[in-house]
Amino acid sequence: MNGKKFTQFLLEWNKALNNRPMPWKGEKDPYKVWLSEVILQQTRVEQGWAYYEKFVKQYKDIKALAKASDEAVFKLWEGLGYYSRCKNLLFTARTVAEKYNGVFPASYEEIVQLKGIGPYTASAIASFCFNLPYAVIDGNVFRILARVFGIDTPIDSTAGKKQFKELAEQLLDREQPGIYNQAIMDFGATVCKPALPLCSSCHLNSICAAFKNATVSNLPVKEKTLQKKLRWFSYFIFHANDTTFIHKRTAKDIWQNLFEFYLVESDAAPSWTDDKVETLLATRLGIKQFSNVTVITALPQQLTHQTIKGYFISINLAEVPQVLSGANDRWVTTEQMKNLPFPGFINQHLQNKNIQASLF
Repeated sequence: MNGKKFTQFLLEWNKALNNRPMPWKGEKDPYKVWLSEVILQQTRVEQGWAYYEKFVKQYKDIKALAKASDEAVFKLWEGLGYYSRCKNLLFTARTVAEKYNGVFPASYEEIVQLKGIGPYTASAIASFCFNLPYAVIDGNVFRILARVFGIDTPIDSTAGKKQFKELAEQLLDREQPGIYNQAIMDFGATVCKPALPLCSSCHLNSICAAFKNATVSNLPVKEKTLQKKLRWFSYFIFHANDTTFIHKRTAKDIWQNLFEFYLVESDAAPSWTDDKVETLLATRLGIKQFSNVTVITALPQQLTHQTIKGYFISINLAEVPQVLSGANDRWVTTEQMKNLPFPGFINQHLQNKNIQASLF
């Protein structure tokens, strides 16, 4: 199939029918484009929209973001998940502020070197803001090209990545790369969707190999199947002297730089009885005086590579134990806790109004 026809049809659809609203659409400020692209990594537009607006209101430019405290930015990010994105966001903001005096670099080669920015995000920034001819390649693009051109090479294989990259570069409108890139992403999000694509009314169905051969649901092809891990987290919520114990996660694991309660992780589902709680407190922490033990089953949280299940065990202590006073440990009031970032697994528990009264 002639690639020029694909590009022509796509741009015709974009001009006549693409009315997908997004606050960053048509934006030329690289700070705002970069921010929107980082937020939309692993996040739906519907969810990311409000976060984008909060960020540009709180931090009007990259210099303002660079000056912000880690905890303030993580708190604003709270609920979006994939917190490594937030960590990289801060790192890159400070790099641009220090190395480029707060002015976003204008070449693809410099942009792609920034932390947390891969070829896709670099291509988006380069084409949208600087009109440079770099094709974006994301899930939408893989799906559209696989279907329209009838390509069954696995998109996660080395050969597939090379094949799709070369094709995407060939199809790119080099006169208006930003408009083309936005069009193909919007087309994948609104027409050539993963499930229930709008094939019958699709502007490209006359040149689509998958539509012609009834293979739409079979494309694109993936080589690997994601194996998900199950983890059991039991959080002990210790209260003493009108404060609650929290700990900052610093290890290279999920939720790095977020706060949590005292964690006991197990390979299998634990069965918490009064005796087991008493034994754990005595043997692990040397705590013998406590009261008001409440065990609540947590709502599970599904992450990309793992599922988190577990329990919240609320306990009143007679005094603050010395053992819980490490470098990353804190005893905070309810008001102080509200300003600190927690993972969604914990927040969905804290926001349950039926248990709030018993927590503090």
